[in-house]
Amino acid sequence: MGKASRTKQDVDRRARVAAQREAARRAEQRKRIYLAGGSILAVAIVVVAFVLVKLNSGGGASASAPTGAALTSVTNQVTNIPVSVTDKVADGGVSKGIFASAHTAADVKTVSSNLGSYMATVNGTPLTSNGKPEVLYIGGEYCPYCAAERWAMVNAFSRFGTFTGLKTAHSSGSDVYPNTPTFTFVGSKYTSKYITFTPVEEFGAESNITLQTPTAAQQTLATTYDPGGAIPFIDLGNKYAEVGNLLPLSPSMMTGKTWAQVAAAMSNPTSSLGKALVGNANYLTAATCVLTNNQPASACTPAIQKLEANLAK
Repeated sequence: MGKASRTKQDVDRRARVAAQREAARRAEQRKRIYLAGGSILAVAIVVVAFVLVKLNSGGGASASAPTGAALTSVTNQVTNIPVSVTDKVADGGVSKGIFASAHTAADVKTVSSNLGSYMATVNGTPLTSNGKPEVLYIGGEYCPYCAAERWAMVNAFSRFGTFTGLKTAHSSGSDVYPNTPTFTFVGSKYTSKYITFTPVEEFGAESNITLQTPTAAQQTLATTYDPGGAIPFIDLGNKYAEVGNLLPLSPSMMTGKTWAQVAAAMSNPTSSLGKALVGNANYLTAATCVLTNNQPASACTPAIQKLEANLAK
């Protein structure tokens, strides 16, 4: 073999080796990119899964929400407001113009259009469950008005029975009055010898997250007495229907407040927030007392029975 041939072979061999090394280098580079990309994708999947779990879980509380003994303390405060306080608050300054008679579909439509938020006397076919008057609530965790109303509901209905398993939550951070502190009824239980309380938290922390779906019968009641489709919606035995908050209560009153501060305000009859919340609770209590023939006496006090006269006929 001549020198030229060996030289050419050496050149060809070196070229092949160089090409193989370059191919190996590129393969290793691709491998590293794939591994890095896979790691990033895995992390992204974990993050997305965590976010979805948080968004879809009922009663998601913020990092500053009370838990353990602190949650027990807040719940006990709200469910055990002294009668001396609730009687002193009385109507809490609730506007009398928010009460209306709505015995026909036309009446309901007029009330809904003119008032927006209201407590209407509807006198429908009695709504009962387990042989007791039923109170139906439809709302959503994202809703700041529902957030405000739950404080009143927890207090009012605790006068007729017992809640267990209540958890803290807050309204959506992207809606009006963001992150209004509240409770959620998801996962809670209520026992009473006087009424059946049926809560439906239809939406989660955002309005596009479905938590619970009303039955066809429940949706019919909401459509009948709340044609505007607003929440919160509360049907008290088909005798009364409350939509929204009873003014002057507004979630704006809770801006920047903690759960403990709201609970403390409810035990202070001179607090504007406490009066608004307990005033709402007192009217829910008065409407419920009509359903239970003013039982128990511990809930349906003379002060509460006076409020019954303010409810529309």
